[in-house]
Amino acid sequence: MKKMPLAVALVAANQLLASGLVHAQDNIEEIIVEGKYLSIDKINSVKTPTPILNVPQSLSIVSSAQIEEQAFRNIGDVLRYTPGLSISQGEGHRDAIIIRGIQTTADFFIDGLRDDVQYYRPLYNVEQVEVLRGSNALLFGRGGGGGVINRVSKKAKIGDDFTSLNTGIDTFGAYSVAADTNVEISSRAAFRLNAYYQSLENHRDFYEGDSYALNPTLTVEFSPKTSGDFSYEYVDDDRTVDRGVPSMNVDGGPDKPLEGYEDTFFGSADQNRTTLEAHIWRANIKHEFSENLRGNIVAQYADYDKLYQNLYASEEVVVNNGRIAEVELDGYRDTTERENTIFQANLVGEFATGSLKHTVLFGAEFGKQDTHNARFDNVFEANNDDQLFIPFSDPLIIPAFAFTQEARNRQSEVEFASVYLQDQIDLSDEFKLIAGLRFDKFDIDVRDIRNNGNFNRVDEEVTPRLGFIYKPAENVSIYASYSETFLPRSGDQFLTLSLDSESTRPQFFENREVGLKWDLNDKLSLTTAIFELERESYTSVDPEDPSQLVVIEGSETQGFEIQLSGSLSENWAITTGYAYLDGEVKRVDGSGNSGNKTRQTPENMFSLWNSFRVNEQLRFGLGATYQDSFFVREDNSVEVPSYVRVDAAAYYDLSENTTLQLNIENLLDEEYFPDAHSNDNISTGKPVNARLSITTTF
Repeated sequence: MKKMPLAVALVAANQLLASGLVHAQDNIEEIIVEGKYLSIDKINSVKTPTPILNVPQSLSIVSSAQIEEQAFRNIGDVLRYTPGLSISQGEGHRDAIIIRGIQTTADFFIDGLRDDVQYYRPLYNVEQVEVLRGSNALLFGRGGGGGVINRVSKKAKIGDDFTSLNTGIDTFGAYSVAADTNVEISSRAAFRLNAYYQSLENHRDFYEGDSYALNPTLTVEFSPKTSGDFSYEYVDDDRTVDRGVPSMNVDGGPDKPLEGYEDTFFGSADQNRTTLEAHIWRANIKHEFSENLRGNIVAQYADYDKLYQNLYASEEVVVNNGRIAEVELDGYRDTTERENTIFQANLVGEFATGSLKHTVLFGAEFGKQDTHNARFDNVFEANNDDQLFIPFSDPLIIPAFAFTQEARNRQSEVEFASVYLQDQIDLSDEFKLIAGLRFDKFDIDVRDIRNNGNFNRVDEEVTPRLGFIYKPAENVSIYASYSETFLPRSGDQFLTLSLDSESTRPQFFENREVGLKWDLNDKLSLTTAIFELERESYTSVDPEDPSQLVVIEGSETQGFEIQLSGSLSENWAITTGYAYLDGEVKRVDGSGNSGNKTRQTPENMFSLWNSFRVNEQLRFGLGATYQDSFFVREDNSVEVPSYVRVDAAAYYDLSENTTLQLNIENLLDEEYFPDAHSNDNISTGKPVNARLSITTTF
């Protein structure tokens, strides 16, 4: 393990405190800034009325304003400017992320409730995106080994009437239209509708698609102490599945992504497709029992219908005399139907026992998830097999095939119930203690239709959370925390439970963290964290045979994160962050790979975004992201090179209510590979691309 960056960070933090800078504002007034509180009123993941400054955990908040300013189109765009996170390809059909060296496709939440189906999540109705790093089952339940992503959706606003329209087009021909309208129905009720449509295009051959969604919400104040938010969301997504380019051996070292074929599509232009149709209903009732006791009850029902099918490169390309001669193709069709029913209730009480002040969270969650997942391998007519080497051409000439060979057909029923209790104790003005426990019962029944088998497993786990905060000044907190979570053996999508795994215990994660949060003033905040995350034995796809799994005895990630966000002056705003991650795996299936790097974990990541105001009408934006090289999988046989991407923007207010915006991605036209799924599915970065949009509000 490389210890030096952690030690340097500790010394730097100690010197900063010793300098006396943090004591310069001994009598600072408490400043409450919108967006700086994560409270039950906003139905988000912290669940208590606690300032960010007093949360003993590393976190980032990306507001809707920042999403619009940087023209983020998806979760991946957001997270590339967030320290400690990298993006996985997700096979070209879903959000997939790496948090502190842990890959996940399921640790996504919306308004504090699970949203674990594999799809691309739109941002049209998002108020803010909350990124909480580190294991923490007490707030989230199972999963979340490296952390979670929570989207806070826009709600209807009583006492306000407005309509906002945004339309934009980029140099690839992709375009979008979005609308946000809020209407006051009465003094106690309001209705809001968010909707969008986008046509998808990019630099890749044959890539296309479209998606649209709408989200009506209703907010009602039943009484001065009781209110409710009610919403329905419909999402429809249809796009090409693109798994990037394969790898090749260049100089005898680790394989590298195939260069010079950034546009070439290694699949079937007609058959590589994914579709999603989702219906999501949600209700949240909030009640204030007294000045010191309040609570909420949330119910959600979601129905998802997902399909994806694709051909893709399954081996490194065959090279003869320095030229590509052959490529091996594989493929399958995968369908998922899932219904989620979730109920959650929380009580937050504030009281004192003697000189001690308490903020107690008591909550319960229970629900049911019914899933039907099936997979059909493709069969090539030429060899009656699912894999075939074909001569390379650009574009590829795909031989006849069909998705007809059943590989998996399973129905699963998951029932879960949780109870959690947490107490934040103000020991004094300077010291706070946070302690809590969560009990989870996770019951999964699997019916294997293909093999006529039935599996069942019940897990009952208690996971702790412990945090200690020292506040040398009102605007500074220094914290230390310990937290755990677990992942059932059925995996984050409930697909891996079998006779071999139904009797084994869940996988556990432990996160230890020390951090500093400092509000330098009411408009500028600095946060840092040093952490160590341990993961128990887990499985990964065998790079030599993707149909098989290999056992990895565990992993450990040590790291350092720092983020500065806010305004440096009246005309200069900044968001910047750096993360150092040192992730190592333990022995892989008895091989000599102990000490290899964890998958898709760049050692160094840096991001910077500046916004400069020239005058009342004109602003400019300039930023960059840097990502270190990384190994795609734990075998460390394929290495993706590092890159720097520069982005820029310009904003001109045509009137008080209308803004013209130009965003340029990859300004210097860097050739790069931003993410990957497997050793031979590596994404190619977009060349320089401009997006022109106009927003008007009335």
